Amino acid sequence: MSSKFHYTLVLPAYQAEKTLKAVYDEIIALRLVHRIIIVDDTSRDQTFTLAQSLPLVEAYRHPKNQGYGGNQKTCFQIALQKETDFIIMLHPDGQHPPSLLPRIIQKLEEGASVVLASRMLEGNPLQEGMPWLKYYVNRGLTNFQNYFFRRKLTEYHTGYRAYSREILEKINFRELSNGFLFDNEMLCKIILQGIPIAEIPCPTIYRPENSSIDFMNCIYYLLGCLRNTFQYGFRMRFH
Repeated sequence: MSSKFHYTLVLPAYQAEKTLKAVYDEIIALRLVHRIIIVDDTSRDQTFTLAQSLPLVEAYRHPKNQGYGGNQKTCFQIALQKETDFIIMLHPDGQHPPSLLPRIIQKLEEGASVVLASRMLEGNPLQEGMPWLKYYVNRGLTNFQNYFFRRKLTEYHTGYRAYSREILEKINFRELSNGFLFDNEMLCKIILQGIPIAEIPCPTIYRPENSSIDFMNCIYYLLGCLRNTFQYGFRMRFH
């Protein structure tokens, strides 16, 4: 780790016992981040016990389940209390490969303050296993939000992201959803501020052990993204 910048990797974990160790081993082998923070959102398996046993990991556990967005809030708040220049958020379920960390860090060192790992930038997500319904909803929402926000992002719905310290201190993420809408709300607030967003290509990985939201949460997420688009899009256009 010869970079002049300090990198913190946060892993919001829930029921990740089966995949956490493999993800951790890949991260450690790269030797690119200075701090690894894992926050367990009251998993029913041994996620927290495993996290505590991993060298160089700072492990925390919520006494009560806070939800996907609530877990990220804790991750970011802990990271911002430490010495760090950039915070990278990676899911510990194996759906996003740690091998992309060098490309993410390269973008950050080239001047980006927000980096997304997009499954739509290259390759064919359908051939790589993304369910067709999720693919077309993802593409439709992305195109819809691009139209309103006048951006050309390839994916608004990836869970593999990096933010500069300044961005997280500027964006009041604490007021956002505790649920799955958190990521989309973060992007909407960033876009509203006129902040550039960089993307790198990410392979699509779907396995039985990967986390996924159920049908009702998918509907709630879809409607929530539409609401975010109108709310933030109109604020941006008529502010």
